[in-house]
Amino acid sequence: MGNFSIALSGLQSSTTALNTIGNNLANIDTTAYKDMRTTFEDLFYQQIGSTGSGDLLQVGAGTRVNGTATDFTQGTSLPTNKSTDMSLNGNGFFVVDSHGSQELTRAGDFQLSLTGKLTTSNGANVLGYPAKNGVPDQNASLGPIILPVGATQPAHATSNISITANLDAGASVGDQVTTPVKVYDSLGKSYDATVTYTKTGSNQWNYQVSMPAGSYTGTPVNDSGTLTFDASGNLTAPAGPIAGIGFPGLADGASDMNFSVNLYDSYGNPTLTQTNAPSNNGAAPQDGYASGSYTDFTVDENGVVTAKFDNNNTMVVGQVAVATVTNIDGLQRVGNNNYITTSASGDAVVGAAGTGGRATIEDMSLEQSNVDISTEFANLIIAQRSFEANSKTITTFDSVTQSTLAMIR
Repeated sequence: MGNFSIALSGLQSSTTALNTIGNNLANIDTTAYKDMRTTFEDLFYQQIGSTGSGDLLQVGAGTRVNGTATDFTQGTSLPTNKSTDMSLNGNGFFVVDSHGSQELTRAGDFQLSLTGKLTTSNGANVLGYPAKNGVPDQNASLGPIILPVGATQPAHATSNISITANLDAGASVGDQVTTPVKVYDSLGKSYDATVTYTKTGSNQWNYQVSMPAGSYTGTPVNDSGTLTFDASGNLTAPAGPIAGIGFPGLADGASDMNFSVNLYDSYGNPTLTQTNAPSNNGAAPQDGYASGSYTDFTVDENGVVTAKFDNNNTMVVGQVAVATVTNIDGLQRVGNNNYITTSASGDAVVGAAGTGGRATIEDMSLEQSNVDISTEFANLIIAQRSFEANSKTITTFDSVTQSTLAMIR
């Protein structure tokens, strides 16, 4: 009856192949699904003799499934215009916490929970690094990425102003130039402050910082002084920021206004110059802002998550982690688009996207399945024919068996 077991092994193997192909086709629209294929191997052989030249005479015992290999080729990334959607461009996996166990996934169709946690569609937390003072801390333990959903960002009083402008060296004594700047107090109220420069002599100007009338009741502190330029038009005094400018007793009850005005860039080069060119009002960016409500977030290619508020301010809240393994073929599928590491795959090595050979992250896009439908249909026909051939083998063996039994009768 060994004849039947040989054909039966072929039927079982072909059934596995059909199941694999069917699973591929069923998941053709599954986010980041990776195509699988079934491989086979022949079974042991029985030696039934040898030829006159000594060659072995062997009879096979059938076939069995050798393995199911996964094609980890990257699928096409398509834009979605949803900030919660992400795709990986390169080698690596997102890291998620599924019921206390770390798992890996390529599927970036994430969602936000009511508490602002970034999760998979099955509720597993997407893991990453927390941010401290606006900088992701990659030395910290992995934790959930949490967005400030429903939160209001407190107002931040202006503490630094950076001025970039030019004063006309050919201006007459008494000529004035102004630089407007919007500043904010500790309650988030904005004021149209002004820095006024008055020509007092060769290479010398006075400056005066002023706030709108009625916005404060106290006496301004350090709000005026002298600017001195050398023969090349470079600012020489003051030699650093104008610190300690204050306007006490704000009318809305906010803390006293105190800020510095910086006239140099980070390399020590003056940003306020005097040249033989028309004066300009210049630019005066500052670091204050009103309070604002959370609106959305973005993710850059390194996985840095930045929350956006309706006061046009942003805040870094964390960094999505990316993991790689030594042998991706050794990963075990556990459903829900997830994988877990095994002794064959090696442990996951977690880090920042775009470093150590890890993939970069593309926001507002999703990786598609890499299943090729034409290839699957071709494989389906081959598996079907294999199943039919093994079925025919069984019916042939059955006919031979019946004929043999009839001879006995």
